[in-house]
Amino acid sequence: MNYRTLGKTGWKVSEIGLGTWQVGGGWGKPFDPKVAEEILHLAFDQGINFVDTADVYDAGASEAAVGKAVRERSEKIYVASKCGRRIHPHIDETYTAEKLQRHVEDSLSNTGLDQLDLIQLHCPPTSVYQRDDIFGLFEKLKAEGKIAAMGVSVEKVEEAKAAMEYEIVSSVQVIFNMFRQKPAEELFGTAAAKQVGLIVRVPLASGLLSGKITEETTFCHDDHRYFNREGKAFDKGETFSGVPLEKAFPAVEELRELFKGDGSLAALALRWILMHEEVSVVIPGASKSSQLEANVTAGQLPALTDEQMLGVKQIYDTYIREEVHGLW
Repeated sequence: MNYRTLGKTGWKVSEIGLGTWQVGGGWGKPFDPKVAEEILHLAFDQGINFVDTADVYDAGASEAAVGKAVRERSEKIYVASKCGRRIHPHIDETYTAEKLQRHVEDSLSNTGLDQLDLIQLHCPPTSVYQRDDIFGLFEKLKAEGKIAAMGVSVEKVEEAKAAMEYEIVSSVQVIFNMFRQKPAEELFGTAAAKQVGLIVRVPLASGLLSGKITEETTFCHDDHRYFNREGKAFDKGETFSGVPLEKAFPAVEELRELFKGDGSLAALALRWILMHEEVSVVIPGASKSSQLEANVTAGQLPALTDEQMLGVKQIYDTYIREEVHGLW
């Protein structure tokens, strides 16, 4: 496993981390604590030392599984959680420092930890990124020792830029993959200049970049890939990176051809992300051990060639850019 620095925290985190939206369940599957425990410990055994969770993942069960597994280990594991998505209605007016403080304290209780290494605002309304009272709360929580660092999880590049104006912000979590390339063009340089770590989520575009989803694939009604394609439950960019499937499938086929004979498309998609030195850690999810092991191997692949990097950009420009670039 290779390790990179997470911005101004100075922490050395594994370049492949673990996202736990679907660990032990999720995406239409019931949560299974035994599966979660197996995946988490396997991740730690493989050298992963950065785990991202949230209070809304399986109603706190994900946080509890992460905390239990971390407490059972002797090595340092960095735990990142998120807060704010439990606020309803999810609008600026209902966001208060008091609610967020309670949510952070709930996460401490769920995990059984004395301190959260990283707490992140969980894709709040855009105007929240400019509220001094909200960011002031996290200064207070850090001073109290309840958190070690604070970051933001954003939908849009502009939200990340607004948040980075606050010194307390140590990291930005953003969607970045072969089908969502705007952050590299408009965010990465600013983040590096401000020493803000970059955490990459949705690296496989909700499975599109695994190459295993076809026009015949069906999804459980409880899977966001079924019910959220138009953003009915949350930002549609979280589902398939906002790419219409009719545009995605021909792009995937061209990616297959570009990388023909070089290995699985999923691993290459992760390796493509790691080609960007500004990225601190990428956090693919895993609902079974085999997926986790495949993710870990991506960091050991050879660097992509200049021709391959250019090929990915050309495929994005041809099929995807017009659909997503201006929205996020």
